[in-house]
Amino acid sequence: MKKAFLIIVLCISSIFFSCKKDKNKDQATSEKAQSAASDSITDDGWPREASNNGTKLVYYQPQVDDWKDYKEITARLAFALTPKDGKEVLGVASLKAETLVDKDNRNVFFKNVQVTDVRFPALDEKKVPEMEKLFKETLPKGGDPISVDRILADLNQTKSPSKGIAGKNDPPAIFYSTNPAVLLIVQGEPVLVPVEKTDIQYVVNTNWDLFFDKTTKDYYLLADSVWVTSKTLDGKWVKTTQLPSGLSNLPSGQNFDDVKKVIPPPSGGTAPQIFYSNKPAELIAINGTPKFIKIDGTKLLYIDNTENDIFANEGDGQYYVLLSGRWFKSAALTGPWTYGGNNLPADFAKIPKDSPRANVLASVPGTQEAKDAVMLAQVPTTAIINKADAEAKAKVTYDGTPQFKPIEGTKMQYASNTQDKVIKVGDLYYLCFQAVWFMSTSPNGPWKTADSVPKEIYTIPPSSPVYNVTYVTQTTTDTTVSSSTTAGYFGAFIIGATVGAILTYGTGFYYPPYVYYGGLYPIYRPWPYTYGGGAVYNPWTGGWAAGRSVYGPYGAAGTSAWYNPATGRYGRSASVQGWYGGRTAASSYNPWTGNYARTNQGHNAYAQWGHSAATNGRQWVQSGHVTTRRGTAIGYETSGGQKGVITHHRGGGTTIHTNNNLYAGHDGHVYKKDANGNWSHYNNGNGGWTQAGKLGSSKNPGSAIERNKPNQTIGGATRAGDRIQNNNLPKPSQNIGGENRLGDGIQHDNFPKANQTLGQRDKPLGEAGRPEITNDLDRSAFSRDRGESQTRNFQNFQREGNRLGGGNFRGGGGFRGRR
Repeated sequence: MKKAFLIIVLCISSIFFSCKKDKNKDQATSEKAQSAASDSITDDGWPREASNNGTKLVYYQPQVDDWKDYKEITARLAFALTPKDGKEVLGVASLKAETLVDKDNRNVFFKNVQVTDVRFPALDEKKVPEMEKLFKETLPKGGDPISVDRILADLNQTKSPSKGIAGKNDPPAIFYSTNPAVLLIVQGEPVLVPVEKTDIQYVVNTNWDLFFDKTTKDYYLLADSVWVTSKTLDGKWVKTTQLPSGLSNLPSGQNFDDVKKVIPPPSGGTAPQIFYSNKPAELIAINGTPKFIKIDGTKLLYIDNTENDIFANEGDGQYYVLLSGRWFKSAALTGPWTYGGNNLPADFAKIPKDSPRANVLASVPGTQEAKDAVMLAQVPTTAIINKADAEAKAKVTYDGTPQFKPIEGTKMQYASNTQDKVIKVGDLYYLCFQAVWFMSTSPNGPWKTADSVPKEIYTIPPSSPVYNVTYVTQTTTDTTVSSSTTAGYFGAFIIGATVGAILTYGTGFYYPPYVYYGGLYPIYRPWPYTYGGGAVYNPWTGGWAAGRSVYGPYGAAGTSAWYNPATGRYGRSASVQGWYGGRTAASSYNPWTGNYARTNQGHNAYAQWGHSAATNGRQWVQSGHVTTRRGTAIGYETSGGQKGVITHHRGGGTTIHTNNNLYAGHDGHVYKKDANGNWSHYNNGNGGWTQAGKLGSSKNPGSAIERNKPNQTIGGATRAGDRIQNNNLPKPSQNIGGENRLGDGIQHDNFPKANQTLGQRDKPLGEAGRPEITNDLDRSAFSRDRGESQTRNFQNFQREGNRLGGGNFRGGGGFRGRR
């Protein structure tokens, strides 16, 4: 299984980030990915079966009530229990469990499952203790994978709105062109490094191949296979076929190989327009005259002939562009631009899910896609790492003597002359290294894993370049450290809670780079920044990708160089920041996580720890924490007439391919729903059910939810109960944001409180089918349908080889090599 995991990682690496791909390699890689995916531990569906000494338990999909800190889950489930040589009985149970999350495969694994209560609504009281004992003995104690999407669908109905950070939403410099153009970003003054045995220097702090001839004082820029030259960075750039002789002597093995391929310069090609900025900026590049396409049912039009997400709104006469997850608006495409996310027209939420611009829905406040992105960003990935292994690897390299700068608004300081995140708190030093916290009495170590992290560290503001470490937490035992990271560690931040939270890339603050001139070569270390990388959100990975072609051949401009103090050599970065940690096409520096990496670095922060880290729940399962069951498919039929096929499944249970239509009510009753949306409950020991329609249902008066027709769709798949319509939702003409913002969701006034949950032995079950219960069941049924659809869509995405640009994910999300 470990081999299978490595295959998956390598396959995803080659598909997402290889800059030199051919058709045959793509096809082979895709086939390997499909083969590996089929052998992975995954959510194959519900209900599931477990057995123990002849007792058979069929348990249905858990209905999640809470996910505390996204680490401890509280849920209820309906089940059918058949003792050996006995009769099937139905019941409901309340559970608590710890969770481990595998974000790469969007699975959650339960561990240390505790049954807090069991109720058998139609069983003789004398038999309850025996049946409860059998249930607890048969239910798997951990290892069952459940899709993140199923859980998030439940939580979207009940979870409180997320609190955003105090980010900065001032627009960057935004350039506009209808001709071929590139954006040249040089952070501050150019940092020049000599090329051995020549009069040529290259500029380190830029996103393009930029050189300086010391003899003639000219700059030479290689932009999309065309050489251009200028006396000044902000001057006029003209095409040239005459290069200084030093460029013909570029050394091998220092990331100049792609440059050497276009020396001497080709005679063909048209020089692009060069836009220059000395700090992060953006470029709206349109291929000719803008081509507007109307979005049906709205007053919106989008521009088709551009990689940018840019819209025109006939309602207010404004243009809207999405940059790093933030909306900016202007009366003209040439600007000036202002932040427009606080009052986005409601028509944006009405963009169809099959639209070529549906990818922007994840950045539209109040939409389901935005809620999914925000909630997924809060779900942590956890690694269990051996303390001794971690402490042996922890090391900090400073450029000269350690230097510290104050952290605004606090009494803490951070190390400014290293790529590692070292925080000084009082007389102690704390290092966040590869998403694990260490502490020492000296800035140089030795480093020991921190048994606790000072609360002050989690008050570091977004204005600080080390803010992302506040998204790393951990607990320890005598021998291990359990570290958890959420999306903020990798540069994805929640903003705008007052108008509907969305997930953005970067904090919006600009952190000037660090430059040190203490040796033969200047040392340049960039901090991550929000703009200038063409960041695009991928809903399936829950992360941001960067690397639009107009921003340079090496991806995100903020990762333009690395430096090896041991050898004194520079290299140019080919790094893509996004998808939770980024991946590199060459040795490069990752500013968000502070790591140097090779091409085999994985998505998450823990890849460099090696096999000593259990980076996700799947590896925890493979480590023998659950029993693996094997067998063949068998027929199955319940006393209630449900039929299906059981297929054996790793992780503590088997999947039963039949309908997943038993629900646990908060009142302790077992419910099922008929094709018309009416609810019935299990009411006697002979498997009897009430007549459909006698209970409250989605069609009965008093229900807060109106179900749509069965032929409606969710996420591209045809499913019953696609969407929920609430009479209290705002009208389409309302703006997004404010108290009545569009997409605010279902009202929860009647949602059962915690003390109403099943399991109160001193309280009778009461009358089944009360409106507040059936309304809650309608929400559960809707969530179950949506979770199933999202789960299958993601698994299809995986099987298709994780191809960029598929489905609703649009944009230049991966690394782009020289074209």
